[in-house]
Amino acid sequence: MHLHILGICGTFMAGLAALARELGHRVTGSDSQVYPPMSDFLRQAGIEIDEGWRVEALTPRPDLVVIGNALSRGNPLVEAVLDAGMPYTSGAQWVADHVLPGRQVIAVAGTHGKTTTTSLIAWLLEACGQSPGYLIGGIPANFPTPARLGKGSCFVIEADEYDTAFFDKRSKFVHYRPQIAVLNNLEFDHADIFPDLESIKRQFHHLLRTVPRSGCIVWNKDEASLADVLARGCWSRTASFGSEGADWTLSFEQGASTVAGPAGTRHELASSLAGRHNAFNTVAALAAVTETGVALGDALDALKSFHGVKRRLEHLGTVAGVSVFDDFAHHPTAIAATVDALGERLPDARLIGVLEMRSNSMRAGAHREGLAAALRALDRCLVFVPPSVNWDVRAALAPLGKQADTFSDTASLLDSLLAEARSGDQILIMSNGGFEGLSARLLDALGNAAVALP
Repeated sequence: MHLHILGICGTFMAGLAALARELGHRVTGSDSQVYPPMSDFLRQAGIEIDEGWRVEALTPRPDLVVIGNALSRGNPLVEAVLDAGMPYTSGAQWVADHVLPGRQVIAVAGTHGKTTTTSLIAWLLEACGQSPGYLIGGIPANFPTPARLGKGSCFVIEADEYDTAFFDKRSKFVHYRPQIAVLNNLEFDHADIFPDLESIKRQFHHLLRTVPRSGCIVWNKDEASLADVLARGCWSRTASFGSEGADWTLSFEQGASTVAGPAGTRHELASSLAGRHNAFNTVAALAAVTETGVALGDALDALKSFHGVKRRLEHLGTVAGVSVFDDFAHHPTAIAATVDALGERLPDARLIGVLEMRSNSMRAGAHREGLAAALRALDRCLVFVPPSVNWDVRAALAPLGKQADTFSDTASLLDSLLAEARSGDQILIMSNGGFEGLSARLLDALGNAAVALP
């Protein structure tokens, strides 16, 4: 079968493309947002990408068109598919129909930490000999691809609450019917499709309704929003994790993280992941894999060899004494957690943050109240404000004073960054998109002999 995927460079859809290829299908796709790491992965996999929304990409006519949730009515290819009466489906529905049946599905949901936690679970199962299938919205360092079918009974999937498609406004995760659902946290986000936090809670509750009574809900007891979701009805076993009073309790002392599972024995979390938020992600993963029968001791040993995920506090390189890190953070909570994690790792270094106001929620101003507080721990912050942002970002950053500046183009931002950078600095670039290749441009410029840093 020939599948053509609209929005193929999205993190979810690129993984779907890999699964479809592994199932023996011919896979092509179209996208207007073609940037690494997913574009690199697809090209290395030999999957043909047609850049832009050219109707000619549908010739020869595919057997099925899989439409990503970023595409709306009015898109030239969407209109061509509808006019021609081509068979089409959503990405989440295709995975539910062709990949998940017969598997023990572990679905990882939450506002933050989904990609890291999904990658952790997949690796812990893999290292413990389970050969899981997985679909991850990122590039995990421990695996060569963001998705695979696997040979074992488990399939681990990043379960996004974003809507499914222009023709299916349910959250994607309601399609997956997991036996184990991991709920990391729950805050307001995706202001382009959700009017308030209550509407997101409703979708999470719909997810709980799909988990069988023989299944398990692994949830963060420190999150009041999740407690509210479970209070609306839960028909499955639960395994909570949190700071205290949970089935799995986390403690933080003198820079070390420890966990005590249901048996009560406390263990150190020997992980390369920085930050308290990643300690919570790790405990959620441990709780999930032990639900599949993996011994806790084996999972803790496997944790030592987990290497993280691309674009999650990823060290891109050190040039002229300046270290550059890349992170997907775009929500105030995630931004603050990432800044704190890097600050803990390198407490004596000057930390410069570079943020792209790219997410739909940021562009809509949904997070304006929390923006300055999220950036406060930085020594300097440079914020790129694209033309699509129609609210006063400068006013939101006013509490930071001279600590923060805004820019309307990446060229002037880069010039300012190079003028300020000095040997020993740590530069943290945060965006949920390509950021016009700013990371690579910065590294190139730092390596230029004409750039002399003090």
